Amino acid sequence: MPSLEAPPRRLRAAVLGATGAVGQTFLRLLADHPWFEVGALIASERSAGRSYGEAVRWLGPGPLPAAFAGLPVLPPETVPDCDLAFSGLDTAAAAEIEPRLAAAGLPVISNAGAFRMDPTVPLLVPEVNAEHAHRVRAQATWPGFLVTNPNCSVVGLVMAAKPLADAFGLEALQVTTLQAISGAGYPGVAALDVLGNVLPWIGNEEEKLETEPQKILGRLAGDGFQLAEMRISAQANRVPVVDGHLLSMSLRFGRRVAIDEVRRALDGFGQPLASLALPSAPARALALCDGPEEPQPRLHVGLGAGMTVSLGRLRHCPIEDVRLVALVHNTIRGAAGGAILNAELLWRLGYLGPRWSCPN
Repeated sequence: MPSLEAPPRRLRAAVLGATGAVGQTFLRLLADHPWFEVGALIASERSAGRSYGEAVRWLGPGPLPAAFAGLPVLPPETVPDCDLAFSGLDTAAAAEIEPRLAAAGLPVISNAGAFRMDPTVPLLVPEVNAEHAHRVRAQATWPGFLVTNPNCSVVGLVMAAKPLADAFGLEALQVTTLQAISGAGYPGVAALDVLGNVLPWIGNEEEKLETEPQKILGRLAGDGFQLAEMRISAQANRVPVVDGHLLSMSLRFGRRVAIDEVRRALDGFGQPLASLALPSAPARALALCDGPEEPQPRLHVGLGAGMTVSLGRLRHCPIEDVRLVALVHNTIRGAAGGAILNAELLWRLGYLGPRWSCPN
């Protein structure tokens, strides 16, 4: 059983890509975090050398926290004097910067996609596959390590699928996503493209939806991961919603199931992390909505401070077995909040701070 003690001091965290949309969400969530504090802000060369208040176009909600405004923005080649790093970098920058920091001894908890499918790198959603965190010990070539969280829509998919896969066996899944514009970062999608419109393609999203869940719902095996044996068909659409990705899912199980069985499995999921007392874990990982028009981004995306996945419209599917709708907050649960929860789990398991030692 992991120790339930908090860190003896707040761990110093560098935020990579600090001026971007994900980086800003990291800062909002870290401003009052009981375990972590911001120790360094790192961004591109065009922002480096300025104060954060001068360099950032703050997107809110709320004003820029005063504690961050005067902090210097450090250049991307910096190796910060911190206990860990949270990465909000884009994929190309992450591929260069994240392994360099891991090689310098930093644990890097990343939102980027560069290393998600690497066989030595955990792709974590703590309520779903916490045991995968132990794969960091396979990264023996670095004194630090990399851990990633998945694509923002994938988080909602695997959290909805996990209790059903455990209860009934999951053979195939079809998903159509309606993804918010904040998922494209800032400045994102042009208003003339998306307002009053739907864009039926998002670059690389369908590929991520079809591959990442197989790793997350798979298991540790030898020196890597044994992927879950299920087929996934995905279609991704961008819609004019600010926050919240909606997923319409149809699932095929190993046997026919009643809707009441599905409801019990989802409702019984509760919070698998409850015994670990992680600060960012919501009281319930999944929230079941009973209304015929629920869940909706405007009404439900903020449940559990943005960390709860909302589910609704449970019903039989005439082609597969069951269909449902899932809603995930893409910038919190699907990005910065998920990465912070990963770091909390890593502390509990002994992989952060002075208790961590490089495997031999």
